Amino acid sequence: MGAPGFWDDQERAARVSAEHARITRKLETYNALDRDVEDLQPLAELAEEDPDLAVELEEQVLAVEARLDALEEERLFSGRYDAGDALVTVNAGAGGTDAQDWADMVLRMEMRWAEKRGFQVELLELSPGEEAGIKSATFRVKGENAYGLYGAEKGVHRLVRLSPFDSANRRQTSFAGVEVSPVVEGTGDVEIDDDDLQIDTYRASGAGGQHVNKTDSAVRITHRPTGVVVQCQNERSQSSNKATAMAMLRSRLVELEERKRREEIAREKGEAQDVNFGSQIRSYVLHPYTMVKDHRTDYEMGDANRVLAGDLDGFVRAYLLKAAR
Repeated sequence: MGAPGFWDDQERAARVSAEHARITRKLETYNALDRDVEDLQPLAELAEEDPDLAVELEEQVLAVEARLDALEEERLFSGRYDAGDALVTVNAGAGGTDAQDWADMVLRMEMRWAEKRGFQVELLELSPGEEAGIKSATFRVKGENAYGLYGAEKGVHRLVRLSPFDSANRRQTSFAGVEVSPVVEGTGDVEIDDDDLQIDTYRASGAGGQHVNKTDSAVRITHRPTGVVVQCQNERSQSSNKATAMAMLRSRLVELEERKRREEIAREKGEAQDVNFGSQIRSYVLHPYTMVKDHRTDYEMGDANRVLAGDLDGFVRAYLLKAAR
């Protein structure tokens, strides 16, 4: 950062400065933790004779362990894009109206989890269902390690419950898919030929006042070679929506390349695992009992409502630890 001409390239300088800030924060966190661990030893010796100090020692040990767990979690993010923001798309799967309602529940769960972790959330697109719920929605998560964390949520989420849309109140199984892509700020990560794009405009649906109902401000872009489709309708301006949709497309194409890379690594290792979007990762059972179980790690929680309210830390951490091993 002190090199001559460093600030001439403002975009690169901003990226390096942000990386410097992240590394500095991690180093300071580690050094502070290291000092606190050293302080525990003399406190432990004194606590052997003083019951009051024993209580204080236990509290400090628990606090150090919590901070160590947080630092350990950060160690798990070693991928190229893990430290950056994420684009999260939720799609309704098989199951009709029940699936669209379930997709809406998954969307709220994923967004609430982001908010619980202190991330910024921006809803970019939402296509409502015919009767209830949503067909699809995409939101951006802004914060450190957002993509690394949300990588644990990729795949199909399965719900078993008594259907509120069935007059006979029968048990219904519904599916919703979650796709996650890294936010790519620069254009050097992927090249897009304009001739490969089909760009359509349409009138935005949902909230937004009179403007969204009277102008074709929403934009849908189809990348013909891959079949990837992105759309954006959160801005009033068609040009703004197009710019956002292009950024989304770059991110989706980068994720496609990352997925191919993971598949190649899995084949080289001889691993018989499905790393594609579409693999069922987690089941949420609300009837005849309540249980949420992750099929990749066997981690489970009996309080399904707590999970649906955004308590995903346990599931994500279990997955990241297994992936790191």
